[in-house]
Amino acid sequence: MIRRLLLALGALSATAAPAFAHLNPAEHGSFMAGFSHPLFGLDHILVMVAVGLWAAQIGGRALWRVPGVFVGTMAVGFALALAGLDLPFVEPAILASVVALGLVVAMAVRLDTPASAAVVAVFALFHGHAHGGELGSAGALQFGVGFMLATALLHVAGIAAGLGAARIANGAVLSRIVGGLTAATGLALIFG
Repeated sequence: MIRRLLLALGALSATAAPAFAHLNPAEHGSFMAGFSHPLFGLDHILVMVAVGLWAAQIGGRALWRVPGVFVGTMAVGFALALAGLDLPFVEPAILASVVALGLVVAMAVRLDTPASAAVVAVFALFHGHAHGGELGSAGALQFGVGFMLATALLHVAGIAAGLGAARIANGAVLSRIVGGLTAATGLALIFG
C-alpha cells in the first residue's frame, strides 16, 4: 500500500508543471481560470494539500480552522494586491511555504489551533497576493472565487488523506513521508 502511494506521488510529481503556475494576465478573469490556477502548479498543490494534512494531524478545531484561515487570509492577500499594495519576496515566500509546510507535516508539529492558523496565514497572504498581483482588474471577483474554491478543495483532499492515513497501519508514518517529500520537492523547486 505504502509503496503504491509513493509511486503514485512520484508519478504525479514528474508530470506536474513547474512552480511557476501563474498564467498570463490576459488569461485571467473567469471563474474557471481562477479554479484551474491552483491545480496547475506543483507549488500550489503541495502547499494546499500540506495544510490539509497538517490540520488532520493536529485534529480537533484545527481540522477546519487552519484551512479556513488559509483561505480567508489568501483572500486578504488577493485584495491587497488588487488595491496596489506591494509585498516583498512574494515568489520566494511561496516557495518557502512548500518547504516549511512540508516540514511541519513531516515532523508532525503539534501547535495549538491559533498558532497553527497564524503559521498558515503568513504563507496564505503571499499566495493570495501572487494571484491578485497578476490579475489586474479584469474579472477579479470570479477569478478570486474560483481560486479560493479550488484551494479549499485541495485542503479537503489533504484532510481526507490525513484522516484516511490515520486509519491504516503506519498511516501516521505515511503522512510524515509525504510531508518530507513535499519539503524536498520545495527545495528542488528553489534550487532546481
